[in-house]
Amino acid sequence: MYKILFIILIVSSFVSAQTKKPDVWEPLKFFVGKWEGAGKGQSGVSTVEREYKFTLNSKFLEASHKSTYAPQEKNPKGEVHDDLGFFSYDKARKQFIFRQFHVESFVIHYVLSSVSADGKTLVFDTESIENIPAGYKARETYKILNENEFTETFEIAGPGKEYEVYSENRFKRKK
Repeated sequence: MYKILFIILIVSSFVSAQTKKPDVWEPLKFFVGKWEGAGKGQSGVSTVEREYKFTLNSKFLEASHKSTYAPQEKNPKGEVHDDLGFFSYDKARKQFIFRQFHVESFVIHYVLSSVSADGKTLVFDTESIENIPAGYKARETYKILNENEFTETFEIAGPGKEYEVYSENRFKRKK
């Protein structure tokens, strides 16, 4: 009797594990947590902080970011740049969408356009940008270096022009 119950439990567990739906968030789970690092780009050298966390019953992944530029030759007054982003999964398109709200009033709508075969490089390209002249486009590329580091490259292109790197950030997971 116990043997049969044991076999039923094992088979039931196996079947349950085999019929589990895949987690659509798997490609982005790596980023969840607090990060810090350094950046460089057209505004100069910066320190960067970022936090990724699931919100609204884990239906969205929130990304809050802060870049601090000390006064320097490229940026004599220095500055603080903040942005807040939300990743969502569009079930109809079967794609991740990323909406990023910038302190300068830009709102960038990205779509995940490619993921490398090893899952370590994710590229988001713009669908639209609010509060900027027509024809601009942007790209965010995330490269996972190891379990505790990633880089982010932000590129922008004016109307009819090729992409140029605007900024590059390197993040390390905070312990």
